[in-house]
Amino acid sequence: MTNRTRKRRPLRTAVRLLLLILAAALLIFWDNTALQVTHADAAFPTLPAGFDNCRIVVLGDLHTASFGEDNVHLLETVAEQAPEYIFLVGDLVDAGREVPPGYLAAVASGLSAIAPTYYVTGNHEWAVGHVPEMKETLAENGVHVLSNQSLSLTRNEDRIILAGIDDPNGYADQKTPEEVAQEVAEEWGDPFWILLAHRNNAFAEHYSRLGADLVVSGHGHGGLVRLPFTDGLVSTEHTFFPSYTAGLYEKNGSTLFVTRGLGNSGFTFRLFNRPEVAVLTLHKG
Repeated sequence: MTNRTRKRRPLRTAVRLLLLILAAALLIFWDNTALQVTHADAAFPTLPAGFDNCRIVVLGDLHTASFGEDNVHLLETVAEQAPEYIFLVGDLVDAGREVPPGYLAAVASGLSAIAPTYYVTGNHEWAVGHVPEMKETLAENGVHVLSNQSLSLTRNEDRIILAGIDDPNGYADQKTPEEVAQEVAEEWGDPFWILLAHRNNAFAEHYSRLGADLVVSGHGHGGLVRLPFTDGLVSTEHTFFPSYTAGLYEKNGSTLFVTRGLGNSGFTFRLFNRPEVAVLTLHKG
């Protein structure tokens, strides 16, 4: 072996290592900035016929991220899905980041111009503070804010009920989810109803027992790192191999749909888990 060959080996190793680092950086950048549209179909025998094939875009956990100036790429992607409704399931802002001026107004006005948009708070809104002002900004820009209350949606002369609850991080004296469910029954009878509730990890033991036909949540971030045959590697509570982090689940006669969300909190990042624009289509059957 010549001296020249010996000198080339460390150089080749360094080049390979540099290329590997660049590839990993590009993958992480792609997995945290490139929007992915996913589709899910949920069938219910009790769904009113007028809502068959109803198309909903579900967004969550934006965490003050921006996909283009004023989130233009996000808004364009949502508009391309032609939703009839948009559900925003909390954590539009992040406790570790300053909310840029006009950020909430731009997101709210952009989405509400596409389709009727409904919103519930997540834990980060309450950690940031100024929640009443945030809700007011969203409402002034066309978003329907659901604060432990319900309303009816009408399509093809049929009706379903949409309810939304504030995150448990909210006011200590706010209505409980059970009280909201009771009010739905008292006001609307025994309807097909959907509950918007930020926390995916409260479904199994709590929200699934409220009587809602469908619960729509975020919060789980898809388990951050999605590996084959898992529901994600790490939960937002820093436990390993969480469940109920993405897609459809069933328990106690209730169905859960969870979006993987769009942004990240603090220093976390996504891997094999791109920011999600989720399209949920309801079916009677």
